[in-house]
Amino acid sequence: MNIFIFLSLVLTFSFLFGRILEKIRVPWVFAALFMGLCLSTNQLSKEMVSSESFMFLSELGMYFLLFIIGLEINLKEMCKQGKFIARLSFLLVFAESFFGAIFIHYFFDISWGIALLTASSFATVGEAILVPILDEFKITKTKFGQIILGVGTLDDVVEIITVIITSIVLGNAYGHGSLFMISNFSLLLVLFLVPLFLQVFNIKVPHFKFKKIPPLFLFGLAVLFIFVGIGSFVESAALGAIFAGIALKNFLSKSKILQLEKLIRVISYGFLVPLFFLRVGTEVDIMYIFMAPLMVILTLFITNTTKIGISYLFAKKELGKKKAVLLGIGLSAKFSTSIVIISMLFYKGLITSELYSVLIGAMIASKFIIPVAFSLLLTRWKLKF
Repeated sequence: MNIFIFLSLVLTFSFLFGRILEKIRVPWVFAALFMGLCLSTNQLSKEMVSSESFMFLSELGMYFLLFIIGLEINLKEMCKQGKFIARLSFLLVFAESFFGAIFIHYFFDISWGIALLTASSFATVGEAILVPILDEFKITKTKFGQIILGVGTLDDVVEIITVIITSIVLGNAYGHGSLFMISNFSLLLVLFLVPLFLQVFNIKVPHFKFKKIPPLFLFGLAVLFIFVGIGSFVESAALGAIFAGIALKNFLSKSKILQLEKLIRVISYGFLVPLFFLRVGTEVDIMYIFMAPLMVILTLFITNTTKIGISYLFAKKELGKKKAVLLGIGLSAKFSTSIVIISMLFYKGLITSELYSVLIGAMIASKFIIPVAFSLLLTRWKLKF
């Protein structure tokens, strides 16, 4: 099949099926993931997805997704979060990583280090899924809503750390020397710190005052590609993409960031990110999921009960029992860098196809379960905020 016709089919399906997914509070971009699952048993489609042209576009989609995440990370806001939110975030990530690592190590025979890395990436919160629901019920600015968003903001720290560790693990796996890796990480760090240095000392750079959007877009792409390019020398392109977003976030003015985000999101979610999700779907062993559905259920049980249990024990005095349970359900949402990190580990052969399939399957299932359960309980319990 011609690749352009194939791309047209992918984007058309994403648009049509995405409209249906949005009606049940599932992000429309997951339509491409479902298409990938359907094509995972079709050899002709898998050959198309594995072609050099498609692989390049899907990798761009992954880097753009990480770039957007970097643009959304607010270092100042993280420092302002209260002790309650910080402690809750730490407990949630620690507990889910601990139990998740035990499950992955013993059930899938993965080394303790990779099991812990995989579990910690899967433990992050995809609070973006709940934002439309919080807005709909007008509780975004309440204490409850701010706790969810606060935990989601603070666990971005975990995401950054996980990406850094993943980059180091991949660099070692591919035999990069310590001196070479240190020099490349140091260069990335210098590039990352330059905008922060300019902001801390309130140094203005006159020729960066863009008056037209296209130059701003080109500048953002140039920054992204230089970070990704330098990081790719030591298997750290993903880290470079996140650093590029954070660096720009803390350098450009708020209005310029909004302009840049708008443009980046159009090309990302409108074209590149669905291709990345399609590739993820085609790599899933759908037959294994059908043959071992209990593994997906067990994964969801371990992760969700851990989140709900910790939230209940930690927040019942602060919020009340029902709100504490609802908080745990909300924080069980998953749509973050975890899908990228899990994909990186799988593509580099550090986790098995079975584990990869189970984690992606659990992630897909949670997209339907969590938003629906959260909305139903929020309506049925008639809680006052």
